[in-house]
Amino acid sequence: MSERGGIFAGDDPLAIARAWLAEAEESEPNDPNAMALATVDADGLPNVRMVLLKEIAAETFVFYTNYESVKAAEIEGAGKAGFVLHWKSLRRQIRVRGTVTREDGPRADAYYASRSLKSRLGAWASRQSRPLESRATLMAEVARVSARHGTTPPRPPFWGGYAITPLEIEFWADGAFRLHDRFQWRRQSARDDWAVARLNP
Repeated sequence: MSERGGIFAGDDPLAIARAWLAEAEESEPNDPNAMALATVDADGLPNVRMVLLKEIAAETFVFYTNYESVKAAEIEGAGKAGFVLHWKSLRRQIRVRGTVTREDGPRADAYYASRSLKSRLGAWASRQSRPLESRATLMAEVARVSARHGTTPPRPPFWGGYAITPLEIEFWADGAFRLHDRFQWRRQSARDDWAVARLNP
C-alpha cells in the first residue's frame, strides 16, 4: 500500500502506536496516555471510563486497575475490550479492540513498586466502584493501611494489570474539510497476519 506513508508508515501497528504516543508525550499538556476504555456488562450494556495506558509492549497494550472493580468484572466476563486514545494537540486518535488477559506477575509487581507511596497505599484503601460513605471514611482507611503496611506495601492481591491483545487497530488523522485519513489493521487472531485497509472518513 504505497500511499500509506508518513505518520502511517510501517509494518508493525504497535510500533506505529508507540511512535504516536511518543509524539503526544511532547505536545499533549495532560496525560497523553489517557484512554477511554470500553467494556460491556452481562446484558451487553456498554461502560466507558478513562484509564491510563502504562505500556505498549511487543504484542499488547497494558493498563492497571483493581480486580474487584466494575471494569474488571466486565473484562473477566467478556474477555474483550476496546479503547480510544485521542490527542487534540496532534489531531489524531487510535482505536483498538481485542482480547484481554491479566498481567498479574513480575511486571505488575514492578509497576506497582514504581508508583508513589500514596498511590500504593491508595490501591489498598480503595474498594473501587463500590459505594463510599464519605471522603473521611476513605482517608481513615488510608491511615489504617498506612499503619499496617508502612512505607513498603506489597502489591494488593486484588490489584494488577490487564493486557489487551489487539485484533483491530485503527489510526485516524484529521484532514481538511473533514476528509480524514483512516487506516485499519485487522486480523482474526493473534497468530494471524495483519490486513490493512484505508477507510472512508
